[in-house]
Amino acid sequence: MNYQNVFQLISDIAKNTGVSFILIGGFAVNYYKYTRQTADVDFLITKESFQKISGLLEAEGYKVDYSQEVFVRLISIKEPALMDIDFIFVDKDVFDKIAKDSQRVILADCEFKVPSLEHLIALKLHAVKYNPKLRLFKDLPDIVNLIRINNVDAKSEKFKELCLKYATPEIYQKILEAI
Repeated sequence: MNYQNVFQLISDIAKNTGVSFILIGGFAVNYYKYTRQTADVDFLITKESFQKISGLLEAEGYKVDYSQEVFVRLISIKEPALMDIDFIFVDKDVFDKIAKDSQRVILADCEFKVPSLEHLIALKLHAVKYNPKLRLFKDLPDIVNLIRINNVDAKSEKFKELCLKYATPEIYQKILEAI
């Protein structure tokens, strides 16, 4: 099939397979009123669900560009207009917890789920903690701007606990200094 955009492709795959996706990354950040550019689309998914759909994505011209245990990046080799897709793998319990509190968003006339603001920030904190060299300068500004725009009390005990659970005291301090 020919798809005008990656959202239509993923939406069709979800409808045809029953596989659930949660939109994260730049498009989820945009949902929470902080607009930033992004060159790809990111989804949270279980590894088992990804294995169910990988052949369908390959049939639509996507191939694996980079892969590791908890992440895979696909690039479109058949249709350059389709954005790259990053899939981040989580276990089913984590996926279900995030999905339960998710919000619905419409992109390209397709419905997706985005994590709650708290879960989105937690995902970004986790990314910074486990890959600070790569993620600190990308995700920390997202976190700070999400806090500012959405009036999150970064000095609250609840937010501090979130930071300490998914990141480090040093990252929490960087957030406080940036706001």
